Amino acid sequence: MATIRPFRAVRPTRDKVNLVASRSYLSYSDETLKEKLDNNPFTFLHIINPDYKHKTKKNGTEKFNLVKQKFTDFNSEGTLLQDEKKSIYVYSQKKKNKTFTGIIAAASVDDYLNGNIKIHEKTITKREKIFKDYLQITGFNADPVLLSYSDNENINLIVSNKMLERSEYEFTTTNKVCHKLWKIDDKQIINKIVSEFKNIEDIYIADGHHRSASSALLCKNLRKENPNYNPEDNFNFFMSFLIPESQLNIINFNRLVKHTNGFTEQELISKIEKSYSVKNKGENIYSPILKDEISMYFEGKWYSLIAHSKKYNLTFESLDPSILSENILSPILGITDERTDKNITFLDGTIPLLEIKSKVDSGEYKVAFILKPIDIDSLKKVADNNEIMPPKSTYVEPKLRSGLTIYKLY
Repeated sequence: MATIRPFRAVRPTRDKVNLVASRSYLSYSDETLKEKLDNNPFTFLHIINPDYKHKTKKNGTEKFNLVKQKFTDFNSEGTLLQDEKKSIYVYSQKKKNKTFTGIIAAASVDDYLNGNIKIHEKTITKREKIFKDYLQITGFNADPVLLSYSDNENINLIVSNKMLERSEYEFTTTNKVCHKLWKIDDKQIINKIVSEFKNIEDIYIADGHHRSASSALLCKNLRKENPNYNPEDNFNFFMSFLIPESQLNIINFNRLVKHTNGFTEQELISKIEKSYSVKNKGENIYSPILKDEISMYFEGKWYSLIAHSKKYNLTFESLDPSILSENILSPILGITDERTDKNITFLDGTIPLLEIKSKVDSGEYKVAFILKPIDIDSLKKVADNNEIMPPKSTYVEPKLRSGLTIYKLY
């Protein structure tokens, strides 16, 4: 049983939404970030980077208090307004021939704590605490956690009917993605949606493990400080974008390695052959298509690598990233911690293989490993078994905008 509820979003005014909503600030280069901050006084990036004109950058509590003040300023100036009624929001994102549609609502921290919201990624305690402190001081969250659930015809029908009406927002961003948002504030329709989610047993985090973990950490701390807390208080929930699993787009992460640990071409291939069937595919770009197959680009040639058959005790062990790590990256190339090792770089599957080939040909990297995307069933099975996916196993779309809907915690 999944628990969701409506909330009063703080949102940009209709005439400024295209100026306010932004990609995650981490996705911008320093140069692009500065350009946007210099030229757009309405971008949400000003709230996240309130000290960008300061000679000395602020950190921790001092910066978080500046973020809080900048958020207050945006509200006072009328750039952001809070909805009067609790609502559930329908959000649609269209890029090329792919459309993602789901609902923005508040998901239950208790569902996260008791395992109804399932995870597949290991979080870093230090990052959890930093974002928990950020949430506690600023009092808001502007980036929804991406959650997926088994397709539900009744929810789909409600969403489809709402999309026949005029949207609150419709704007296209420079990356050629069209964004639309509808507001559902009719209590009867909201109750139907909430009721339908109670029939859904499990929800899976597709993207946002640290955000959800930090929200749960804050919730536990606030409950401990106030044992007589109200279960309906906003901090008992976190903003989420819930999308049917059929609409998720799971993309692969490829691996690029700077050096081969001293092994020559023949030595490396000889060692790989102990765990893989290796076939030279020549100079033309080759993408893996078969089960347990990855491809390798090395010394101007493409190779097909098909892992030798093996029985695995755990689901995650049978995934291509795990097999690659267990048989090549760790024992041969000496990469024991993929999260921190500077010898390896991860590039998501939206980056063309020709660009990856060029990075190897230029000498920036020595070898590239190309993987297939992991399917949703494998992701769910890992989560159902309380296992953890290898680092950088999935790049999930849609990628959401910051500041489109903002959730106040207090």
